[in-house]
Amino acid sequence: MIDLHSHTNESDGTYSPAELVDAALKTGLEALAITDHDTFAGYDLAAPVAAERGLDLVCGVEVNSRMSHAEDGGERRWDVHLLGYFLHQPPSAAFRVWLLELLASRRQRNVTLARKLQFMGIDITLSEVEKLGRTLTGRPHFARVLVDKGYASSTDEAFRQYLGEEAPGFVHRDSPHTAVSIHQIEAGGGLPVLAHPIRLGIRDPQQEEEFISELRDAGLRGLEVYHSDHRPADVERYAALADKLKLAVTGGSDFHGAVKPNIHLGTGANGNLNVSGKVLADLRNRS
Repeated sequence: MIDLHSHTNESDGTYSPAELVDAALKTGLEALAITDHDTFAGYDLAAPVAAERGLDLVCGVEVNSRMSHAEDGGERRWDVHLLGYFLHQPPSAAFRVWLLELLASRRQRNVTLARKLQFMGIDITLSEVEKLGRTLTGRPHFARVLVDKGYASSTDEAFRQYLGEEAPGFVHRDSPHTAVSIHQIEAGGGLPVLAHPIRLGIRDPQQEEEFISELRDAGLRGLEVYHSDHRPADVERYAALADKLKLAVTGGSDFHGAVKPNIHLGTGANGNLNVSGKVLADLRNRS
């Protein structure tokens, strides 16, 4: 059993890199990918620990991107999350510099978000949120402050009332176009994969296939077939789509620790995940 999608406290998870390695070994994982948002800080810290303890640690990253299409006289926008796996070589220096630019864009969004919440009468400062965020500060860290201060009873409620896309405090982040992000991952030595495709929210299977085909034509190389959000029918559909479009198959829990307590490393939500080591072997062969 392996897990190719996990996060440390260097992005929006709650486990330190060393704690995540320990948890992977206790769970019995053969291999683990750390895929923090916009940073390799967690992987860099975990790599020597994993090597010492005999865990096959995969270098990865998750980046946000945006797509838009004209639709019914307007424009529909999608947040598209991409996973980049660096299976045979470390990320290039140029790619790491690009990630720093993403972090700078994220911080500018956070500045605006803090001001918007303050305007709504909420006692919050960016500095106190950043104390939780370490290398990267995101909306989950804002949510933790809102819960700690009694503005919400849970992270989910904080997103519903203040931070989510339909909430009054939401602030769009200036993310790069998906095709640009795919190119950056590949140019940096990585294999670009579409993360949790179910979250695109495209209910029509034909439209979903057309959308993913467009990403494939832009350079996408893999599809996250196995994920904690995917029901058996979703897994079956995405496996067939990956085969049809000649995309690599990947899978992981999207583990965050206490932020998402119902998601367990290796086994996902209520045991709905069991990714074979063959998936990683096929990825390495393909790349």
